[in-house]
Amino acid sequence: MAGQTPWTDTRLRAAWARGDWGAVLREYRRAAGLSQRQLEPLVGMPQPHISAIESGRRRVLTPEVKARITEGLAVPSDLTTAQPTGWAPPPELRERVAHAYATGRADARTAAYLRDVLAQHRRAEDEGSGAPLWHVVRSQLDAVTRLLPDTAGPAADELLLLAAEHAHWLSWVAWSQNHRGEALAWLDTAHGWAIDGGHTDMASWVMRVRSHFFLTSGDPVRALRTAEAARQSIDLSPGARSAATHQTAQAAAAVGERDRARRLADEALDLALQVPDESDRPGWLYFLDETRARLQHAATAYACRDWATAAGELRAALPALEGYPRDHAYYAQRLADAERRA
Repeated sequence: MAGQTPWTDTRLRAAWARGDWGAVLREYRRAAGLSQRQLEPLVGMPQPHISAIESGRRRVLTPEVKARITEGLAVPSDLTTAQPTGWAPPPELRERVAHAYATGRADARTAAYLRDVLAQHRRAEDEGSGAPLWHVVRSQLDAVTRLLPDTAGPAADELLLLAAEHAHWLSWVAWSQNHRGEALAWLDTAHGWAIDGGHTDMASWVMRVRSHFFLTSGDPVRALRTAEAARQSIDLSPGARSAATHQTAQAAAAVGERDRARRLADEALDLALQVPDESDRPGWLYFLDETRARLQHAATAYACRDWATAAGELRAALPALEGYPRDHAYYAQRLADAERRA
């Protein structure tokens, strides 16, 4: 499973989560680089039937045809289990983690595959809503936690980190869908798993996200308190400390501590520039390249009402975001506002 497979593709997995069989066939062909004719032997149906399903002229209704497609396209097991319901973390996940240090060895290939898929989901969420992938990632988290009772030592620690990364992603999407209490519950779960596995970078990052949630919901005092806790975590990598320090700068600006915010913003930028290569940062900080670091510095200038500084820094960095329409639109709006106020 660790090799290249069409099922790492986010659009394909989202189509499966929707139960859209026409899109499943279409997106599988796109991801695998196959024609409808080439798909025939996999799903056991002629090209005209495949075309009719993809176009919506024919529906997939019988269990036999669904099973044929599922087996022929080698749908991974994390997607074929029953889809989880609800937005909050269920007790069975914690029960599995409670037995994480039994003797045995996990399927490392499955864990590696799920880590690769989660990385794809992070990048997909950058370009739009993660909501269509909610059930997919929840199923993946089930698959990760099912590995834990058969795992011990360092392998279990790595699985706990992978579980925490999934829980963090779920919190982000839950918050974006206005499931605020459930989002905080997922963050609590992610933080506990990160601590249990000895992953200080992830534990700090989760607190940083919690601070962001508080700041965007109008509670800057709590945001600052939480960001400071994230920043004070011991043994942080430069990238993780940069993220926590930037969030502290944002919260400090929001409570009126502008001089402190400016100093923290400079520190966050310096830390980010120490790790320019993605491989030198934790996986969830893949985005924190020099461009993003300078945009974050500009964001603090904006929060401090240093309009001319913010406008100049945003103007210089914004062209590099052309491939990220949502973020480009956000910073472009900030640039226009800063230029108007300068």
